[in-house]
Amino acid sequence: MGTYVIDKAHSEAAFQVRHLITKVRGSFSDLEGTIQFDDAKPEQSSVEFKVKTGSVDTNEKDRDGHLRSADFFDAEQHPEITFKSTKVTGNSKQLQVTGPLTIRGVTKEVTLPVNFMGFAKDPWGNQRAGFETETTLNRKDFGLNWNAALEAGGFLVGDEVKVTLQIQGVAK
Repeated sequence: MGTYVIDKAHSEAAFQVRHLITKVRGSFSDLEGTIQFDDAKPEQSSVEFKVKTGSVDTNEKDRDGHLRSADFFDAEQHPEITFKSTKVTGNSKQLQVTGPLTIRGVTKEVTLPVNFMGFAKDPWGNQRAGFETETTLNRKDFGLNWNAALEAGGFLVGDEVKVTLQIQGVAK
């Protein structure tokens, strides 16, 4: 069993959501967490992470401010998105990681399909481990309900949000 601390300089928490007729992409620059990983017995593994909602970045200052507001993440009242695994299944390469995900004070159990990308030593001799996952969440399940009706029908913002995590952990 190895303990790995998320290296936020080499990790990414990203999302994309439909806006009108195209998709808008964004990410969170401030994330932290710990991964306990046993590639021989993956079911003994666990993960816990936090993402700071105030660190949202879509490369558009006004939109980022709106996303931090009470209309969306309400970063002042809900400064973190959190996840803590309760169950890990699968093999050492493809895992199913289940646990409560909390966004904006709403907690739902989710199962993330996680790929273990392998181990590597960096140039300074630190052991690293890589993981990635991609899933789709309905933002309204977590109280992110704001939207605007369009004159021609439909809504400004889509409900389905594609979430991608690229995580590189450094052995503790």
